[in-house]
This record gives sequence, structure tokens and C-alpha cells, in this order.
Amino acid sequence: MAGKTTFTAGRSARGGAARMWPWLALAAILFIADQFTKTLILGYYRLGDATYVTSFFNIVRAHNTGAAFSFLADSSGWQRWFFTAIGVGAALFIVWMLRSHAGQRLFSFALACILGGAVGNVVDRLMHGYVVDFLDFHLAGRHFPAFNIADSAITVGAICLIVDELLRVRRGK
Repeated sequence: MAGKTTFTAGRSARGGAARMWPWLALAAILFIADQFTKTLILGYYRLGDATYVTSFFNIVRAHNTGAAFSFLADSSGWQRWFFTAIGVGAALFIVWMLRSHAGQRLFSFALACILGGAVGNVVDRLMHGYVVDFLDFHLAGRHFPAFNIADSAITVGAICLIVDELLRVRRGK
């Protein structure tokens, strides 16, 4: 009987791993899109260069040594390794969560978006010492902090996590 239980548990674990591959593929696509666009920016723009696109949007080249909204960007350099460690830890945790919850579509979509974005920004920190940002939205002379595809994926993922939790709470009532 113990052998049968072990076989079922092993089979279930393999099933979870197989179901998580589409989510890992989505994360990989987001990562590739992020790195491709950053490579273009690094190849065609110098730091501070900008191209006018619309009355509210520019393409720029900016370097962010901090976190969201340049948090801790003016620190002495320790933040590079701190944010890299957080990104690596988050990526490992997300892969573990995907393995356990691959059948939950919205939840897994959210995790895949966050995973692709987190890995994209970790690679930047390791390769350059900063994150390459290039999307610059502005209105009436006020600029939103520049961001990138990875940041966008993380934001979409976070919004989807909130929506997933709200739907879960609603179903529980």
C-alpha cells in the first residue's frame, strides 16, 4: 500500500511539473521581449537620449540602479546585490508556486508575468549594474518614472494577483 501511495504522489508531482511548462514558456517569452527591447535601446541610444513619439510618450534611455521609482538609486552600490537577491529569491519561489498551482489559470498567469519580469531585471543588474528603462510617459510637463517591458509584466502580474484574490474571496461567500 505504501508503494501505491508513493507512486501516486510521484505521478501527481510529475503532473504538476508538466502543467507548469506553458506558464514557464510565457515567462520566457516576456523575458526575451524584455531583453530584446533593452538590447535595442542599448545599441541605438546613449544615456539620456530621447525620441518623441506622441504628446504623452517618449522612448528614452535611462539607467535605474534602484528599485521601483528609483527607490535607493542613490545608495552606494549595495542595492544592486540586494535587489538581485530579492529577484532570484522571488523567481525560485514563483517556480515552486507554479508547480503547485499550475491548474489555477489567472493565478499562474500572474506568477508567470512576475517571473518573466523579475528575471529580466535581475539579468540587467548582473550584466550592467543597473536596469535599463526606456518607456517614458508624461502629461503636462510631469514625467512618470521611465520603465521597461519587465516592469510592465510585473505590474500586470501584480494586478492579476489582486483580481485573482478578489475572485477567490467572492467565490468563498
